[in-house]
Amino acid sequence: MHYLLFYELADDYPQRRAEFRAEHLGKAWSSSESGELVLAGALTDPIDRAILLFKSDSPAAAEEFARADPYVLNGLVKRWYVREWTTVVGENSASPVRPAL
Repeated sequence: MHYLLFYELADDYPQRRAEFRAEHLGKAWSSSESGELVLAGALTDPIDRAILLFKSDSPAAAEEFARADPYVLNGLVKRWYVREWTTVVGENSASPVRPAL
């Protein structure tokens, strides 16, 4: 199953992220190497949100990531939430659905 972790970023995120970026990226790459975090990054123009895609059996991996993320712990994230994403098309979809021909 796929889960999206949404971050709503603080207004001063672009100015403050450098201080916590190495620790945040270390945590993200570790989660990626374990197979839980698939993709992650900030949206641009404006830089007001970030989205992290997790692959796991429950939302717990995404929730645990957020609770321990230096960006969250240090106020760079105003709000975060996790949503299940039903992926049906693509090589890595969790529940592939093909049209009946």
